[in-house]
Amino acid sequence: MMRFLTLKLVLDGQGIHPVGDVIAARADVTRDQLLHVNSIFNGGGVLLYRLRGNSDGLVEDLDAHESVLAYDILDVHDGSFHIYIYVEAGEPAGTLMYVVEKYALIIDTPLTYTDSGDILATVVGTQEMIQRAFRELPQRIDIRVEQTGEYAPDSDHLFSGLTDRQREVLETAVKHGYYQIPRQATHADIAERLECAPSTVDEHLRKAEAHLFSTLFGR
Repeated sequence: MMRFLTLKLVLDGQGIHPVGDVIAARADVTRDQLLHVNSIFNGGGVLLYRLRGNSDGLVEDLDAHESVLAYDILDVHDGSFHIYIYVEAGEPAGTLMYVVEKYALIIDTPLTYTDSGDILATVVGTQEMIQRAFRELPQRIDIRVEQTGEYAPDSDHLFSGLTDRQREVLETAVKHGYYQIPRQATHADIAERLECAPSTVDEHLRKAEAHLFSTLFGR
């Protein structure tokens, strides 16, 4: 059975690679997502970030950084941009990618940054391989399990932490206009369709909303 494991990499404001430290240190740049991360045959790696802010100063830092082999800034628009960076091997990215490859895991991108600069990353694999990989991770890398469950390729992990009933109530609310402006349905309307009490609808929607917003914003 394929499983997913969502992890928080606690980085204390640093980067997943030394070049990430350069990005994290810039007050005029904010990291949104790490869209792709790949290791390559020579031990180096390729990173694709989505960033917000001013790229000018960052370009100077990348030009001076010894681990940067090549880079390219893409899609600059309204204060945001993407940057492709080809780097030499560095930690903790090197160890993490080694373990991912050793146990044939899939990194489900993008990797998302929390407000504190930590990374939320989801890996996918068999339960046995995930367990073995997790046991091999060195203690010096602070990794915390946020969520786990059965993996379905066509599902969104944003919803995977909901119970079946919470998802049913949420989908019914969306379908019948509960979240439209102005609101087209009440708790009582949804409860009538689902044959339950309005208080039950309220409870399920509150829990579903709390989970979705917590997942979106890395809380």
